[in-house]
Amino acid sequence: MSERGALRTRLDLLAREVAKFGVVGAVGLVVNIAVSNLLWRYTDIPTVRAGLMATAVAILCNYVGFRYWTYRDRDKSGRTRELTLFLLFSAVGAVIETGVLYAATYGFGWNSPVQSNVFKILGIGIATMFRFWSYRTWVFRALPDKDVAVSTEDAAQVTRPVSVPAPAPAPAAVVRVEADTARR
Repeated sequence: MSERGALRTRLDLLAREVAKFGVVGAVGLVVNIAVSNLLWRYTDIPTVRAGLMATAVAILCNYVGFRYWTYRDRDKSGRTRELTLFLLFSAVGAVIETGVLYAATYGFGWNSPVQSNVFKILGIGIATMFRFWSYRTWVFRALPDKDVAVSTEDAAQVTRPVSVPAPAPAPAAVVRVEADTARR
């Protein structure tokens, strides 16, 4: 495959990954906003705390979508590691997201329902960029390309030492000693 074709293939795969990530993220956004608004409207839970609770619900929904749809072809060997890293990076994203809402609510006093939704969505947008990078880099690791794996195996076959029996020892050299009769 030409270098240009390989680049095009990689860009196509990245575009599909971004699209799938976006679909799962959009579902998570709807869940996050819906739960936030339900909590803000029907409970006395403070704005930021309710927003954080909604984020936690959305994170659980997103994990299912990412693992079983967006990154279903990625390495599945270390589920405990994967889930731990997912929760860790999701928590960092939640801090980013909630930090924006916190700054708007308590820093600027912008806590009307519309303002809370705007800053919730802004925080989600900023956190999404971090999450996309961290999930694809650390959580859902790519399996090695099949072409690369095959060529690596072929190279290993070529460079693998072959057991060749040691050559038979050469017969000892026979030295003929002839007497020099002229000197005697």
